[in-house]
Amino acid sequence: AEAVIAEDFMKFLMNGSLYQGSKPVMWSPVEKTALAEAEVEYHDHTSHQVWVRFKPRMVPQQNDIDLRTHDDLRAASVVIWTTTPWTIPQNRAVAFNPAIEYGLFEVQEVAENSTARVGETLVLANRLADGVMAAAKVTKFEKKRDVPASQLEQMGFEHPFRGVKDADGNVVTEWDYNVPILPGDHVTDDAGTGFVHTAPSHGDDDYQLGLKFKLPMTYNVEPDGSYRADLPLFGGQHIITPDGKEGPANVSVIKQLAYSGALLAKGKLKHSYPHSWRSKAPVIYRNTPQWFAAIDKPLADGMGRYGDTIRQRALTSIEELVTFTPVSGRNRLHAMMQNRPDWVLSRQRAWGVPLTCFVKIGAKPDDGDFLLRDPAVNARIVQAFEAEGADVWYVPGFKERILDGLHDPAAYDQVFDILDVWFDSGSTHNFVLRDRPDGVPDGIADVYMEGTDQHRGWFHSSMLQGCGTKGRAPYRNVVTHGFTLDEKGMKMSKSLGNIIAPQAVIDQYGADILRLWVAQTDYTADQRIGPEILKGTADSYRRLRNTLRYMLGALGGWDGVTIERDAMPELEQLILHRLAELDAQVRKGYAAFDFQGVFQTLFTFATSDLSAFYFDIRKDALYCDPVDSATRRACLTVMDALFHRLTTWLAPILPFTMEDVWLSRFPTDDESVHLHDFPQTPSAWLDGELAKRMERLRAVRRVVTGALEVERRAKTIGASLEAAPRVHLSPDLARAITDPDGFATLCITSGLSLTTDPAPEGAFTAEDVPGVAVVFHQAEGTKCQRCWKILPDVGTHKHAGTCQRCSDALG
Repeated sequence: AEAVIAEDFMKFLMNGSLYQGSKPVMWSPVEKTALAEAEVEYHDHTSHQVWVRFKPRMVPQQNDIDLRTHDDLRAASVVIWTTTPWTIPQNRAVAFNPAIEYGLFEVQEVAENSTARVGETLVLANRLADGVMAAAKVTKFEKKRDVPASQLEQMGFEHPFRGVKDADGNVVTEWDYNVPILPGDHVTDDAGTGFVHTAPSHGDDDYQLGLKFKLPMTYNVEPDGSYRADLPLFGGQHIITPDGKEGPANVSVIKQLAYSGALLAKGKLKHSYPHSWRSKAPVIYRNTPQWFAAIDKPLADGMGRYGDTIRQRALTSIEELVTFTPVSGRNRLHAMMQNRPDWVLSRQRAWGVPLTCFVKIGAKPDDGDFLLRDPAVNARIVQAFEAEGADVWYVPGFKERILDGLHDPAAYDQVFDILDVWFDSGSTHNFVLRDRPDGVPDGIADVYMEGTDQHRGWFHSSMLQGCGTKGRAPYRNVVTHGFTLDEKGMKMSKSLGNIIAPQAVIDQYGADILRLWVAQTDYTADQRIGPEILKGTADSYRRLRNTLRYMLGALGGWDGVTIERDAMPELEQLILHRLAELDAQVRKGYAAFDFQGVFQTLFTFATSDLSAFYFDIRKDALYCDPVDSATRRACLTVMDALFHRLTTWLAPILPFTMEDVWLSRFPTDDESVHLHDFPQTPSAWLDGELAKRMERLRAVRRVVTGALEVERRAKTIGASLEAAPRVHLSPDLARAITDPDGFATLCITSGLSLTTDPAPEGAFTAEDVPGVAVVFHQAEGTKCQRCWKILPDVGTHKHAGTCQRCSDALG
C-alpha cells in the first residue's frame, strides 16, 4: 500500500498540481502539525471577544465633494470586532463591504464602567450599531449621517499598537505602518460591526484578500502556538499551551489594547469552535509553508474527459457519474467541493508515508525547476518502497541511492514532511482494487459506504485523489449511513449505561436478527436500537421463518412433477404474477441499496399474500386432495418457485437462516443457497388483467370474512367451514364471480351462494367495498372427519365419515 500511495502522490507531482505555498492552515499547537478539514471537529468554546478602534491616519482626499463634508471622519474611528484578539498584532488591513450601509455615530452618554468616551465618533454598519453600543455600555448615542463607500475607500488607519512603548520606555516600531481599508465580499452585517480586522496569515478570507491586494504576510506564531520570541510586548507568550489550554496571549493583547486606548469593549462569547480530533484541543489558523495540490490548475495529464482541473472533474463526477444514497449526499458533497480551497497534503509528523519528492537547492517555489520531476526517479522510489517499505525514505544515503546516475544529489534537498492520512485513505481504491484478478478493469469501485460524516472525510479525499490520478471519481456509488442511538434516541455512552454491544445481540438472538434489525431500519438516518425494538425484530423474523417452515413441510416428499402456468388455477397464476412483480422490485431495490424496501416488500408478501391468504386457502388442497390432483400439483409447482426465489432473495439479509432453509431441502455437501443466483422469472408470468380481477375477488372475500368474524365473536360458529353464506353482489361484480364453489374455496367456507337480488336489511357490508352484502347461513350437512367441511353427502361414501373427495383420495 505504501508504494501505491507514493506512486499516486507522484502523479500529482508530475501533472503539475503539486506546489509549495505559504498560507494559513488549521494548525494544532498541541500536535504541532497542520490539520485537514476532516481532522477537525467543532465543539462549544468560550472565546474572548473585543471591539477595537482603528484611528484614521490618512484623511479623505477632496473629490467632487467639498473637503469639509469629510472633516467629521478625521476624528472618527472605525470599529472592528473579533473573537481572536491574539491575531491583532498580525493585522494588515480592515475590510468592508460596499453593499453594506454605514453610518457615523456620536457617543453622548455612557455607563460608569464603559471604555467608550463621550463625544467620540464611530463608523459602524447601520444595522449593527445598536449591538455595538450596547456592548460598549453606551447609554445614549446619535447617528450623525450616512458614510458612503466612496468615502470609506479613501480612508486609512493606524495599527492599534502604533507608537506603544516597551517595558524600558522605548517606542516600539513593529506596528508603524499604514493599515488600508479594502473591499471584501466576505464582510457581512449579520454580526460584529460591519468591518473585519484582516490578518492574512491567520484566516482564509484574510489570506485571499491579502493575495488580491498584495498584503505582506506575517510569521509571528511558532509551531507550538507561541509568539516568536523577538515579537515586542508579546514574545514567547502562548496562544494555546502544549497541554491544550488557553495561554496568556489573548489577555496580554487585550490589556495592551486597553493601554493604547484602542479597546472599545470586551467580553466572552460561547460559540462553536474548531478542535483537533485527536487532542480535542482548540486549533488556530497559522501561516506555514506547506505542500498543496492545486485544484483549479489545468492539468497536463491527458485525462481531461471530465474537466481539466481537479475541481471540474470532481463536480462533473458528482453531477454525472456517481449515484448517491441518499440523494441528499450529492448536494452535500457538491457544495463542499465547490467551495473548498486547495488541498493541504503535508503534515509535520514523525510517522506516515513521506512526500516522495526533491527540491532544488537555491530555487524558489515559483521557479520551474524547483521540484524534481523525473519518471525514472519516481520508478526507483516505487521499487524501493515495494521491496523495503516507506521507512527506507529515512535511511541515511537514500537520496544519493535514488538520484545517483540521474541527477547530482548535492543539488537537491529531500522533503521529509509526511502525507496527510486522508491522502492515504483516499488512495484505497488503487491499492485495494488495482491488479486484482477479481477487480474491475478500470479500477473504479462499485460502491463506497461510510457514515454521514465522511462527506468531508473519506468520500471527499477519495474524490480529490481519484480526480488527480484517474481523471474522475474513483467510485460509482456512494452510500452513507447514520449512527446508532438507543431506544430513546440518545447517543450511547458508558456513563448513561445504554450501550448495546452487537455480540450481546448475537448471543441472545443470533446474527441474523442483528442483520434483520439493520435491514428494517432506514440506515440513511440515525437508527435506534434497544430491547423492545429487538423484540419487534425477532417477531418479524419468527413470522417469516414460519412461512418458510410451512413451505418446507409442503414440499417434503414432492415428486417434482410440475404443471405449466396456463394449466394452473387462477389463484396459482396470481401468485406467479406477484413473483414476477417482486422479481423486478427486489432486483431494483438491491441495486439501489434499499435493503429496508426489499425486506419490507418480501415480508409483507410472505405474511399477507402467502401465510394469511394463499397458504390458508390451499392447505385444504395440500392436505386433502388426491396426491396427483391438478390443483395440488399446481400448488406445489408454485411452492417450488416461491422457495427458490424467497430463499435467494432473502439470502443477502438473512444468510444463516436461508442457508439452513436451503440445506433442509437440499442436504448435500456441495449445496448452498449462496452458490445460486436469483432465478430468472419469466415475463409471461405477468398478467395485469388477472391481477385486477383477483383483487376484486379479494375485496369481496374481505367482506365475507368480515361477516364470518361477527358470527365467530358471537360464538355462533367456531370456524369458517361451519358457514355457507349468501353473498349479494352488484351485477358488475356478479359477472366477475361466476363460480360459487371456487369462491367458497377462496373464502374457506363449506359452501356459498351468489345472487344479484337486493340484500335484506341487516346484511353485513363494508364501506370500502361497495356492491357487496353478506347474509350469514350455517353450512348444512355433516362434518367430514378428514377435511372438516360440512357437506350433505358426508357418510354416504366408501369410507365412513368422509365426503366424496376425501373418500376418493383414500382409495
